[in-house]
Amino acid sequence: MNRLVLIGLIVGALGVLGLLVPVFTTSHTEEVAKVGDVRLTAKDHDTFVVPQAAAIGAIVIGVALMGFGAYRRA
Repeated sequence: MNRLVLIGLIVGALGVLGLLVPVFTTSHTEEVAKVGDVRLTAKDHDTFVVPQAAAIGAIVIGVALMGFGAYRRA
């Protein structure tokens, strides 16, 4: 498979994923304080929103890359 087709497929799939799951949350634990052997940690949640225009743009770019890669191969 041509490299451009593969990259286009990945970018397009990420665009579709962005349309299907537009909001996702991540969490991470960070150390707030450390006194001797005692550690205080806090769990922080971050919410991210994927703009619909960005997801559609990724789909369009992915399809264009797949088309260009297929055209160059032929």
